[in-house]
Amino acid sequence: MSKKTLNPWVTNTSKIVYSNPWISVREDQVTTPSGDPGIYGVVETRPAVGIIALTPELEIYLVGQFRYPMDCYSWEIIEGGGEKKEDPIEAAKRELVEEAGITAEKWTQLGEEVHLSNSHSDERAWFFLAEKLSIGNPNPDSTELLEVKKTPLTSTLKMVKDGEIKDAMTIIAISRLATYLSENKRS
Repeated sequence: MSKKTLNPWVTNTSKIVYSNPWISVREDQVTTPSGDPGIYGVVETRPAVGIIALTPELEIYLVGQFRYPMDCYSWEIIEGGGEKKEDPIEAAKRELVEEAGITAEKWTQLGEEVHLSNSHSDERAWFFLAEKLSIGNPNPDSTELLEVKKTPLTSTLKMVKDGEIKDAMTIIAISRLATYLSENKRS
């Protein structure tokens, strides 16, 4: 193993200091890479999935909702949380139906997992392209007041470029979709 892959941190003790159904906050007493004692706070989350529901006309379903932590309205791809041991594709299928009432016949994973805030969180995300869509009725969680709309891919790319879309998962997924479409000559 190279020096870069060895963990230079030593965890001396670890305890959960806060927990709810969505996150836990863990405080670790550590020995830092320099050998000094320290603490490290880690936000533990469920795995995240992001879904780009794409029509044959290259339109994307976006979900709008008020994001409490940021105190603003946000347009995003369809996103949600999976369970710790759940296959991310199964979580993606469930979230697509729940948030937008959509099922898909064709699924493509867009790249490998992403670490969303790795300086303080263990949150990982997977992205999927959903195609050959059937529209039904959404069934969002009681915490979700969602607006669903279709936007042309070109408009969505402009929303990202202009900073109208600020959600990191959406920005990453749209970027991966553009690469995927370019590589598969569908753009």
